[in-house]
Amino acid sequence: MNALIATAVRPSRGNDWLAVTLGAVKSQGYCVVEDVLEPALIEAIRAAMYRCRERITAELGTERLDRAGELGVLRLMLKFEPVFFRLLELPELLAIVDATVAPTAVLHLQNGFILPPYPPGEVPNVFQNRYHRDFPRFLNGYVASINALFAVDRFTRDNGATLVVPGSHQRAEPPDEAVIAATAFPVECAAGSMVVFDSTLWHAAGVNSSGRDRLAINHQFTRSWIKQQIDYVRALGEVAVLRQPPRIQQLLGYCTRVVTSLDEYYRPEAERLYKGGQG
Repeated sequence: MNALIATAVRPSRGNDWLAVTLGAVKSQGYCVVEDVLEPALIEAIRAAMYRCRERITAELGTERLDRAGELGVLRLMLKFEPVFFRLLELPELLAIVDATVAPTAVLHLQNGFILPPYPPGEVPNVFQNRYHRDFPRFLNGYVASINALFAVDRFTRDNGATLVVPGSHQRAEPPDEAVIAATAFPVECAAGSMVVFDSTLWHAAGVNSSGRDRLAINHQFTRSWIKQQIDYVRALGEVAVLRQPPRIQQLLGYCTRVVTSLDEYYRPEAERLYKGGQG
């Protein structure tokens, strides 16, 4: 099964990594791009994720988070730790977004995962570990959404590496259970890798039986006219968004805001809130 994994190295190594990646995503639904995150950034991210978990728990409370039925999901990390803005600047990530969705794409979500270990047979049955698509719509082959999942820790079969069903993307009907049983397998890759996949690909979180947490960060980018999971401009505040470079402002949705008054609607063209283009 590992032969189905198309692995591309960074552009600095003289490899036509983007063409390889795009070809694999189109044919199999996913691809592994290696060595995207530097070791120092990985360590900074790992520490920041645990701090985020503490801040989120303090803000919402353990009981409320437990009711959500999620396994170690961290949402809106940008609010608590500025290091996560750096992921939106990575040239490899931006090249994928531009080539698959559009240069006008927006960040639909950035979610961290601290996947905890469980003894065999004791893993909670939640949405994450059931096969699903992150973009649950079939648009006749039109690519409206792309994912970039960063491995903060090495992904292995034992620590819950993401399970994928190759070739199950861009299809109107879900794969049947027999196909999943015969073809699904974990995407194993080194820490610092970026797993790129078509958001219509059927996948699931694996079971972490390693005895320690497995960390990852998922990004989903969509066409500019699709609503974000979180309104990042409102959630972070306009001041925080405007501190970012123009490209990150655009990814966060600053150029695709919805007007709330006639005054905003009738602003001069240069001041309009929606500048999403044709993406």
